[in-house]
Amino acid sequence: MSKLDRFIDNKFVQNIVVWIFIMLILAMSIQAENRILTAVFAVLFLIFPVYINNLKIVPLFNRKNKLLGILLFCLNAFVFSSIAVYFMSNYFEKFEWRMLYNLFSVMILALLFSTAIKIAKDSFIRRQEIKDAELKLLKAQLNPHFLFNTLNNLYGLSVVNSNKLPDLMLKLSDLLRYSLYDTKEQLVPLQKEVQYLQNYISLERIRLEDKTNIVLNVPSDTGALYIAPMLLIVFVENAFKHLGVSKKDENRVMIDLQLNERELMFICKNTIDTSENLESDLEQGKSGIGLENAKKRLNLIYSDRYLLDINEGEEEYNVQLTLQL
Repeated sequence: MSKLDRFIDNKFVQNIVVWIFIMLILAMSIQAENRILTAVFAVLFLIFPVYINNLKIVPLFNRKNKLLGILLFCLNAFVFSSIAVYFMSNYFEKFEWRMLYNLFSVMILALLFSTAIKIAKDSFIRRQEIKDAELKLLKAQLNPHFLFNTLNNLYGLSVVNSNKLPDLMLKLSDLLRYSLYDTKEQLVPLQKEVQYLQNYISLERIRLEDKTNIVLNVPSDTGALYIAPMLLIVFVENAFKHLGVSKKDENRVMIDLQLNERELMFICKNTIDTSENLESDLEQGKSGIGLENAKKRLNLIYSDRYLLDINEGEEEYNVQLTLQL
């Protein structure tokens, strides 16, 4: 990014430009002797209610506190209109109720205008962040080491002419098709995501043979529900990547999906090796990026409709995600 781009993207610079633009409009609109000075004072006065509205009141509408947001919006406009009338009455040595009505109307319009700008800006930023998250998702699709190991296992099965080979090749084909094509949509049917997990775990069973106890529980009927693509696979892939033997138990991965109307509960547990971790820094970094990207997508797409709890114990790694679909 160039210096000019960084300068343009600077929020402080953007705010200064907007206020200068508003001041120029007021200076051309106000019919007074000292138009510029009056416009400067008007802008300085508007700054406080506008930022109170944008930073404290508008976010209430996103948190489903619309009634409280409307009350505070009107109160904010009334308080600062009253303050303006007080100073104007002292200056002109005269008070008229019409002054309060006019200033209150102007304040409402100014706050509505600032609210519209903020909503449009937040919407634009949100779309850009979603695109960025989707780009990272595409880059993180299907761990290449998983593909390499799967192909090796498929080759081994082909040598001994195993009857499992056609079914496994079909599952691998479905994995690739889903990750390359279906993930272009922001939401996909929950059934497709569940099928993707089942295919992925089927291939992991072949790779790990009988060395790991893998348990997968999924709902038989997912209805007409939709979910962000490849949201759950990040946690599942991470479980197999960091799988290890605990002191008291064998290698174990447990994945449980429970559906209650539109609420999805996803639980993923895996035993971890208590000995020194020999994975490369590259693998550690990739795993961290995948988890951080998953959290970012949850914040962007589901906002306040999810609860994510990740716990790493001495012998077990536990992820629990509750999602309102």
